[in-house]
Amino acid sequence: MKTISAFTSDRARERFDVAYRAALARLLPGGTAPIRVTTGFGEAVAYRSGEDTGTPVVLLPGAGGNAVTWYHYAERLGRRRPVIALDPIGEPGAARQTRALTTERDVVTCLDETLDGLGLDGAHLVGMSYGGWAALRYELEFPGRAASLTLLDPGGFGAIGLRFWVWLFAGGLAGVSPRPVGRRLAGVVRNATLRDDELMPLLPLTMSFRRRLPLPAAMSDAELGAVTVPHLVLLGERSALYRSADVAERLRRVMPAARVEIVPGASHDLPVHSPDLVADRIEAFLDACETGRR
Repeated sequence: MKTISAFTSDRARERFDVAYRAALARLLPGGTAPIRVTTGFGEAVAYRSGEDTGTPVVLLPGAGGNAVTWYHYAERLGRRRPVIALDPIGEPGAARQTRALTTERDVVTCLDETLDGLGLDGAHLVGMSYGGWAALRYELEFPGRAASLTLLDPGGFGAIGLRFWVWLFAGGLAGVSPRPVGRRLAGVVRNATLRDDELMPLLPLTMSFRRRLPLPAAMSDAELGAVTVPHLVLLGERSALYRSADVAERLRRVMPAARVEIVPGASHDLPVHSPDLVADRIEAFLDACETGRR
């Protein structure tokens, strides 16, 4: 059994690459020139846009995601600061994996080597889902190295239960249905991505990608309380990962400095469901961080 993430065949990889390059050119600002970063686990790829000066914002996608999943945000967040959207190693994008990522320490080390290779120290980390969990683990391993954390319905706030796997399976099944059917099912399965005509063409091509990364482990109160950098947490009201009201109460208790907000109507599809609201909150939070207010 293979232990690294990969497409099932060279042909599947080639078909995805063609579509992905077209999506990058169409959706991300600043062109599509990739910045390739060699790590001990393979080659990560970054796409830089926005301003030349200021504290950079690093965008970390969720499981099965890539830089394109941030297309709603890259241009807007880049109006006042540099933005780096990542294709992380182990996810279906332009990155190439050569060594297994088997533990959460591996994931954090890989992220650290990627940021180091990009010359980034003290960046704002913005992560959705798995990317949010990775950002949290990074802060715990390297306290204070990030300027701030923005976590969008992240993993790590509890064990992954059956409800999430049902949500994921239902969304995948709807995603390979004819487009009109998938769009109609978006509300039923609570996944706004099914209505996104830019992201959806890539979904069938990623079905031949075999992702082999460790699941996000639930974090203890002590771990969450150890986060020292400014942090914003946005949760979907109907999150498939957890009961958001319970998580919000817990975070306000163990992470009293956190900004925590539940986004009405959103599920784990939060970044696609409410892009304007999420972008507003991120911008306000980053501005507050940089002016000394939280």
